Amino acid sequence: MPQDLTTTLQALRSGHTNPVAEIERAIDAAQSTRCKHVFLKTTFDEARAVASSADILEKPLAGLAVSVKDLFDVAGQTTSAGSVVLSGAPPATQDSPAVARLRRAGAAFIGRTNMVEFAFSGVGVNPHFGTPANSSAIDVPRIPGGSSSGAAVSVATGAAFIGLGSDTGGSIRIPAALNGIVGFKSTARLVPTDGALPLSSTMDTVCALTRSVPDAILAHELLARRRVTRSLAPLGAYRLGVANTLMLDGLDATVCRAWQRTLTTLRDAGARIEEIALSEINELSQIQATGGFSAAESYAWHRDLLARRGQDYDPRVAARIQRGAAMSACDYLALQAARRSWIERMDAAMQGFDAFLSPTVPMVAPPIAEVAPGPERDDAFFRVNALLLRNTSVINMLDGCAMSLPCHAPDELPVGLMVWAGAMRDDPVLNIALQIEQLLQK
Repeated sequence: MPQDLTTTLQALRSGHTNPVAEIERAIDAAQSTRCKHVFLKTTFDEARAVASSADILEKPLAGLAVSVKDLFDVAGQTTSAGSVVLSGAPPATQDSPAVARLRRAGAAFIGRTNMVEFAFSGVGVNPHFGTPANSSAIDVPRIPGGSSSGAAVSVATGAAFIGLGSDTGGSIRIPAALNGIVGFKSTARLVPTDGALPLSSTMDTVCALTRSVPDAILAHELLARRRVTRSLAPLGAYRLGVANTLMLDGLDATVCRAWQRTLTTLRDAGARIEEIALSEINELSQIQATGGFSAAESYAWHRDLLARRGQDYDPRVAARIQRGAAMSACDYLALQAARRSWIERMDAAMQGFDAFLSPTVPMVAPPIAEVAPGPERDDAFFRVNALLLRNTSVINMLDGCAMSLPCHAPDELPVGLMVWAGAMRDDPVLNIALQIEQLLQK
């Protein structure tokens, strides 16, 4: 794994490297075979110009490389959201707030990253522009996870220190887990979603992928324009819960081994970890039986475009969007009410706990060949997609926050540990994740 942002910033400010050298390293990584299908557009010259700016070292990101998911408006660029139906849309006239905040902080934007078309899947497959291969797979090409697929691979390979992305049901945390990097989904309201093409206006969250928890804290502070309240409390000062629900069902052998080993390591270090039923989680499938917010709200956005250009959509994405056509206004209002009631009951059940732990996803990344585009693989694709989204989507429905950080051994495929809590509990989650990362790296 390349050096993280925090370490590189320290090296820059001590004179051991410089922004121009670092941007050239990032460009070399972006042009390598490991980044095949990662970028839909590169902006290397712009990145070089930013890194060469006279005052760049005075800015928080100091001219280091940042990638932007093809979901966000960047002034002068077309936002196509991984589709071909929007490729002829006019360029954006201004940066989205997330892009503008990173730009002001001294980000050198290296390019727009590939993604699942319209962000509608956790697998990472794109039939139009190819699928980036998981950066950690050494046997066969494996899925990167989605929908922020290119963003994750750009960070894991060293092409970017921060991958700007979005998380509606797990689109930051899933690729973080599968690529062995860090992904933080903040409480949704903390970062504006303006200038980002919507999937679900209810649950969309603007956030980032990084190589370490300190990097994630810095990225969040810049995106949310707030300071994280840091705590020096030891890990044993926190009360952590493990929900004995479907979040622990059907773990594959590698994930199960890493999960059990991680819990043992944390307990041996003094962590207070308690098991709790949280049976409310098992209600979600019934609450979302009519298709959920993503289907309803994406159909409202795509309805006219589907009527004109439906044949040009990824069929798997179109099928999921079309589910929203069958949802009535009464169904949608009932869904909103059911979510509010569910959050209230979850908050009551979670009282007294600082955060909860779970595997981010229940499986390691399967080979791309098993879920590649093609109707003969649709059943396998939708099965894998449902499994990948199962744990992470709980936090989006909760309006909560969550961090995925690596917990696998060096000889294992990547596995993510998810630290999560309810709304506006971002700082405890970040502080706990930081301590866990330091412990697991010993």
